[in-house]
Amino acid sequence: MPRRTVLVAIVALLVVAATVVVLVATRTGGPVPAEAANKSDAAPAIGTAAVTTPPESTPPPTTTPTTPTTATSSSVTSSTSAAAPLAGRIEPGATHSGVATFYDTDGTGACGYDATTDPLNAAMNVADYEGSQACGAFVLVRAANGASVTVRITNLCPAPCRVGQLDLNPKAFDRLGARNLGEIPVTWKLVSPPSAKKISLRYKDGSSQYWCGIQVIDHRNPVARLEVRAGGSWKRLQRTDYNYFLSENGAGCGGAVAVTDIHGERLVIDPLPVKPGVSQPTNRQFAQH
Repeated sequence: MPRRTVLVAIVALLVVAATVVVLVATRTGGPVPAEAANKSDAAPAIGTAAVTTPPESTPPPTTTPTTPTTATSSSVTSSTSAAAPLAGRIEPGATHSGVATFYDTDGTGACGYDATTDPLNAAMNVADYEGSQACGAFVLVRAANGASVTVRITNLCPAPCRVGQLDLNPKAFDRLGARNLGEIPVTWKLVSPPSAKKISLRYKDGSSQYWCGIQVIDHRNPVARLEVRAGGSWKRLQRTDYNYFLSENGAGCGGAVAVTDIHGERLVIDPLPVKPGVSQPTNRQFAQH
């Protein structure tokens, strides 16, 4: 056989042998080429967590858990509150639930009002009294039998009175049910009744130009704040739990007074002399709501 033919045959046999080796290595999981091991999509090593980081432009999604609404100690059971930006716990349109009881009263008490022959008054529980904010408020009280009565808050009913409880004048209680019941489940809400009266102001006993307490009387709607004119500007006075607004350094005592109700209506009252213990009438009254 010629030498050239032999060389060609040997080369052909070498090529076939190389091909077989490659195929066998591939099928049996042979070594991976070095360049493949350095690629970014190579599988993680066994025992190492694969961490996927979202792109910076797409933050991980967040979820807000839904919190179920739970009942609280509040006496409010339903509300269709009208606009009353300065209202406290007793808001217009909000219906409260509780019980009505009765006690002997002449209308005097924690609110500091004078005695009256009008039996349509009541004491408010501590929570809804809210540091005297309920003083002078008119509330419509309704029993399950449909009977109702409107009373004015004149006093505080301390413990064991419960949240939502009203302690009525006995004659007001009579309009809801028999006294031998002791207490009656009721609902009640704030009202803004017609009134022929005008607001009066009273300086507390001991008041002078150096210290004074001012009380608002016969207001149709609950009072939210009181200001006095002092030094060319208005100064808001702090309210006490006995229903007076105090000027402890005498600022504004005997000057103009501005009274604002829970609806935000602000009435400016001309200066009145400091007459301790005397109710001084004005010509102003809040609008009916």
